[in-house]
Amino acid sequence: MNIFSLTIGIDIDATLTEPYYWLPFTNEHFGLNQKPEDMTCYDLAVNLGISEEEYLAFYLEHGEKIHRHSPIRKEAPSILQDMYPTHQLYYITARHPNMEKVTKDWLNHHDIPQNGLFLLGSHDKVGKAQELRCDLFIEDRYENARAIAESGVDVLLMDCTYNRDQEMLPNMKRIENWYQVQDVISTMEKNRLTLKNL
Repeated sequence: MNIFSLTIGIDIDATLTEPYYWLPFTNEHFGLNQKPEDMTCYDLAVNLGISEEEYLAFYLEHGEKIHRHSPIRKEAPSILQDMYPTHQLYYITARHPNMEKVTKDWLNHHDIPQNGLFLLGSHDKVGKAQELRCDLFIEDRYENARAIAESGVDVLLMDCTYNRDQEMLPNMKRIENWYQVQDVISTMEKNRLTLKNL
């Protein structure tokens, strides 16, 4: 039997990591008491009620530490390890390239298998998804997910408080955890289907 192999693009922050892992750091630094349910916008500066300049200064000082200590979604490592022999797994993040070492160390620490890592320093992931010929992309930021879907790539949108109540295109599907990712990919494998045909 032929193996149906997919090329999968995977975001890191809030897709592979727990989505609100930075809240303890920002709450302490800015003297806030925000909770996950308060995060109704992807833009952290807007959520925190601070300027972009204030957030950038905070991130430049603390970003590496925050990424190093970010908790992973607990089911992700074993599921990705199961997928790796069959599928191509590429991690595509908007993180700045100067976070490459801490990101690689974090992936290795959690035994995350990979075919490649790309730190774009930008939210525009369409070009990289096209270059890699991704069949599927897993993402939490709605604007990214929609742009990627509009380019013809199937997208799984990882549910977060800030991406709800959004229009879903036929080749987009909202999922809540990596078990659901596994189920979708298993169905695509068995039936050689795209998302809109599931």
